[in-house]
Amino acid sequence: MILVHGSRESTEALREDVARVLATMGLRLSPAKTQVVHMSDGFGFLGFRIRWKRKRGTNKWYVYTFIDDRPVRALKAKIRALTHKTSQQDLAYILTRLGQIMRGWAMYFRHAVAKHTFSKLDSFTFWRLARMLKERHGWNWGQLRRHLTTPSGKWRITADGAEFFRIEAVTVTRYAYRGNQIPSPWPPVNPA
Repeated sequence: MILVHGSRESTEALREDVARVLATMGLRLSPAKTQVVHMSDGFGFLGFRIRWKRKRGTNKWYVYTFIDDRPVRALKAKIRALTHKTSQQDLAYILTRLGQIMRGWAMYFRHAVAKHTFSKLDSFTFWRLARMLKERHGWNWGQLRRHLTTPSGKWRITADGAEFFRIEAVTVTRYAYRGNQIPSPWPPVNPA
């Protein structure tokens, strides 16, 4: 990924320079993966959606890193596979496996603008588990609530020491800017 402040023509010329530098290393640019886009349109990179947009409530523009749709769909598919309402797997195994999958996923994406996505996934997973337990035990919603709430009224799903991992509890942290410290393979251009 190369960010350029300039015209499309200068960006196309830079792409040729990059191709020449990579050729000396025995590498080449993939035409299917190499594209020139404007930052306001955004682009996908390693599961993230990077986009330049105006900050809500201000007139300032920032580069935001969001979670792309594909990783969210893939995580939901894994959750669905584990929490099918007719599943006969041990609840402790399901909770442990869900915790492993969701914790790893959240640790990778915690540097994005992800709090809303984490909250939605947490709710999605909790209700998938609740429906599975309701079907498994033949409970109605009142019985489900009685079995899954603590005396203080909080919902909690546990089994044999394994507890439902709340992905929304993962702290979202942003990377600090370090662009001036990244080395460049091109010599500096002297203004004439």
